[in-house]
Amino acid sequence: MRGRFFRDGGAGGGFSLERLLRYLPLRSSTLLLGSAGWLVLFLLAPLLLVVLYSFTTRGPYGGVQWIFSEENYRRAFDALYLGVYWRSVLIAAVTTLICLLVSYPVAYYIALQADARWKSLLLVLSIAPFWTSFLLRTYAWMFLLRSEGLINSVLLRLGLIDQPLSWLLYSTFAVIVGQVYGELPFMIFPLYVSLERLDRRLIEAALDLGANRFWAFLRVVVPLTRAGIVTAVVLVFIPSLGAFITPDLLGGARTAMIGTLIQNQFMQRNQPLGSAFAVVLTTSVLLLLAIALRVGWRAHGRPTRVEGL
Repeated sequence: MRGRFFRDGGAGGGFSLERLLRYLPLRSSTLLLGSAGWLVLFLLAPLLLVVLYSFTTRGPYGGVQWIFSEENYRRAFDALYLGVYWRSVLIAAVTTLICLLVSYPVAYYIALQADARWKSLLLVLSIAPFWTSFLLRTYAWMFLLRSEGLINSVLLRLGLIDQPLSWLLYSTFAVIVGQVYGELPFMIFPLYVSLERLDRRLIEAALDLGANRFWAFLRVVVPLTRAGIVTAVVLVFIPSLGAFITPDLLGGARTAMIGTLIQNQFMQRNQPLGSAFAVVLTTSVLLLLAIALRVGWRAHGRPTRVEGL
């Protein structure tokens, strides 16, 4: 190997990492061992542990008894919890839809309309909320939405309401507001990347052929950015489905979601049932990812064009 390296100009032709790796006795499978080990240790092993716990039994005083049964899954699909599943899907869907409707014009403006000098600044501003803790931002929303909060105080001062609006906090409305606020950047960036790659000559061609701006947008821009839309929807819908901080702080007990349900079971030392809920949620997420990949495949004729997945 060393002879080939020097014979091919490895020493005289200059040193490069690419050339060195080409002659090292390593195969690509060997180089992947580190990443594979990381995934096995920190992803697959905990996941298998959760699956194992989901088949165990809760002890009389909490904890785990190694008696295996499918009872936790029967309880997970009890009618008592179906409302929580439906509420989780509904809130996640509404959050995703609002994020898409708000983010697409923003991403469109940054990618296709904004001056090149301002693009970087606008992108930085779109991730400005990440500069502070998500927990602190959620507490800030509690300050704004509570009965004695800023919004109710302003409305009372203006005489628009006679008494504080009680539904602003600890309601589905508050959860959706908090979720949309937290997930917006995850929708904007994939859409921006997809729109930035768009060939503007196609839009000009549609306009030259008689389409107005609305139809050019609907028939040219949207189909060509479908992969970015699918990616953004997945990136927002999945975290929204499993969220527990925002529903817990802004929604209270009346708007519990599946993430809150999992947290409560572990807090009550019922790890087996909490694990069963977690497996149900994980399976649902994997199914959604498979559907997203399928949609991306159909959109572009090959499975690798779903951006970011």
